[in-house]
Amino acid sequence: MRRFIKGFLINLQFFTAIPIHLELPMDQQHLRKAVQAFPLLGLLQGVIYLSLFYVFQELTPFSHLASAFLLWLATIFLTGGIHLDGWMDASDAYFAYQDQEKRLEIMKDPRTGAFGVLSIIVLLSCRFLFIYESTLNVEYVTYIFIAGIPFLSKSVMGVLLLTVKSAKNEGLGSLFQSAAKPQVLWIYPVYLLGFLFLVILLNKEFLLVGLLILVAACCLYFCRRKAVKWFGGITGDVLGASVEGTELILWMTVWLLHYFVMV
Repeated sequence: MRRFIKGFLINLQFFTAIPIHLELPMDQQHLRKAVQAFPLLGLLQGVIYLSLFYVFQELTPFSHLASAFLLWLATIFLTGGIHLDGWMDASDAYFAYQDQEKRLEIMKDPRTGAFGVLSIIVLLSCRFLFIYESTLNVEYVTYIFIAGIPFLSKSVMGVLLLTVKSAKNEGLGSLFQSAAKPQVLWIYPVYLLGFLFLVILLNKEFLLVGLLILVAACCLYFCRRKAVKWFGGITGDVLGASVEGTELILWMTVWLLHYFVMV
């Protein structure tokens, strides 16, 4: 249990802007536990998001626009922008329309190109639209969606990390991948079942949450195929782009549900 807690703290250090002023061990055993804790990291992020939104929406005089905007900002600043950086680098590499080797070189370039800038504008603009309109009529299930989206995206990240070959033998992705084997993912279905059980206890709209899980599974399938085809495997940037892309698709799904199902 102590190793698991330290692994979770490693995730907080690497993937969030939450200050963890500890020297944590980076051996294989602790990194393996960190990979197992990816979904819990996402769930913590989701709980923070829904708590902030509830406070802004229910306990302050802020307008809905202001509440949605602050939630949107929280999704950017809580992660420290680490996944957004991967999204921009992967976009620059993909839209260069070069071979895999050249794309990996482009991702290593610290400079951001025009496609990276354009892609981040599109991503963040769409996310704000989806957040704003999806929370116009807040229902109980809306808070579950807010918590569930980062939980599912971090689960996708963990599965990609351990089931897709690495495109290079360096970087953050390779560091975590070398420490764990796919067998450690056995705990992910346990998390998922626990999340579903909690949803069933708290809300009757578990079918909508089930649909969100299905969409996340489709995102996982897409990312697995395209990571190998476009980049020759996964890197830290590809994983970051997968997290951001998955969350965008999940927010879009919630947005569409509010239009066509939750009326």
